[in-house]
Amino acid sequence: MKKYDAIIIGSGQGGTPLAFGLANKGWKTALVEKHNLGGSCVNYGCTPTKTMMASAHKAHQIKKAAELGIEVEKPSVNMEKVWERKEKIVKSFREGIEKGIQNTPRLDYIHGKASFSGKKEILVATNSGEEKITASIVIINTGTRPAIPPIKGLKETPYLTNLNIMDLKKIPNHLLITGGGYVGLEFGQMFNRFGSKVTILQRGEQLLSNEDEDVAQEIKTIMEKEGININLQSQVEEVQEKGGNIELTYSVGKEKKKITGSHLLLAAGRTPVTKELNLEERGVETDSRGFIKTDQWLETASQRVFAIGDVKGGPAFTHISYDDFRFLYSNLVENKHLPLENRLVPYTIFIDPQLGRVGITEREAKKRTRKYLKAKIPMSAVARAIETGETEGFMKAIIDKKTDKILGFTMLGSQGGEVMGAVQMAMLGNLPYTTLRDTPFAHPTLVEALNNLFSSVE
Repeated sequence: MKKYDAIIIGSGQGGTPLAFGLANKGWKTALVEKHNLGGSCVNYGCTPTKTMMASAHKAHQIKKAAELGIEVEKPSVNMEKVWERKEKIVKSFREGIEKGIQNTPRLDYIHGKASFSGKKEILVATNSGEEKITASIVIINTGTRPAIPPIKGLKETPYLTNLNIMDLKKIPNHLLITGGGYVGLEFGQMFNRFGSKVTILQRGEQLLSNEDEDVAQEIKTIMEKEGININLQSQVEEVQEKGGNIELTYSVGKEKKKITGSHLLLAAGRTPVTKELNLEERGVETDSRGFIKTDQWLETASQRVFAIGDVKGGPAFTHISYDDFRFLYSNLVENKHLPLENRLVPYTIFIDPQLGRVGITEREAKKRTRKYLKAKIPMSAVARAIETGETEGFMKAIIDKKTDKILGFTMLGSQGGEVMGAVQMAMLGNLPYTTLRDTPFAHPTLVEALNNLFSSVE
């Protein structure tokens, strides 16, 4: 049985840099991955989706070019070439990781399925057989997979998830999407812009259930303006294949409805990849949904076994997984023993216009019954947005009434994620909102609109 200083199960955006970091510090390290190197982000998430969204965005810009005085023909989308470009970029990212592993002493890559087989043992099933490895420290970074809802007829009906929808080389005639979260919205807008008819069915009362109502409503308006059909409070009851198409039955209250499409995308959440790990053998505890429980040092109920990234629950973002790596590395290697608390979580949903958010929402501020101030301006009042013809959406900020500190910021607008980053820096620096209100930003830029936003505080 081969012994290591550390074993990392899963090569996501936390596990991979941690493997490099530990090995470069002299730790004998094993990185175990059952699929492709890079985890969800490189293979099924950030990299391929944003690559294909760039193609969809270009198609949309061409369609709107006449609004800016540019007369062009309607674009023709070649999905084969869109797919080839995506595959090339994903492959280059993956090969970069492979090359890094090959050039890193003390780092072994084991391609296989890992599971705990004893108090100090891990069994890895590879193509050539099984092998047992052991280490004093184990880090779990196995991430999540698409949740498959218990819909009648689904087992007998072909469906898509984020794992395989990007392998389509022909544009769906009518894409049905169950789920109005960021996965459903990003793919819905993407394929609508490629030329598909798109229908989104959301069980809840609004899209993006974690966002404020005004944000969700504005996104719905934008999507519908582009021609996407959105059905709220729609519970999917049954699906079945009929004549090469998919018939979906859903209920709105007590009323039953049917809709037929060519393809079905399931985008109703994620579930952790933990069942096959045999966690009980090591005493690692999970919650009712299967997410691994960790303490403020990312350690599980089993001593010296840690979990990072999406598999432990909480914010499911690549940058949070990477931040978990930085945090755990500082504690394991630099002996800082710092607790993970009060992390400011930013994120961007890459619909167009982007939704960038950091800190709390207005809804959360109300729940906490704290006294707050609000600032809000439409993008139609932003000079740069008017000049570029991108006036959809708005900016909104929540401010502590007592301290003038910014509690939360939301921007639904062109480059919303980029502008959000500037506000995040101000929040990290504990700056009062008046600093952004009074700072001279370059003109004409989108970030300059923060002057007007924070001048509208009420």
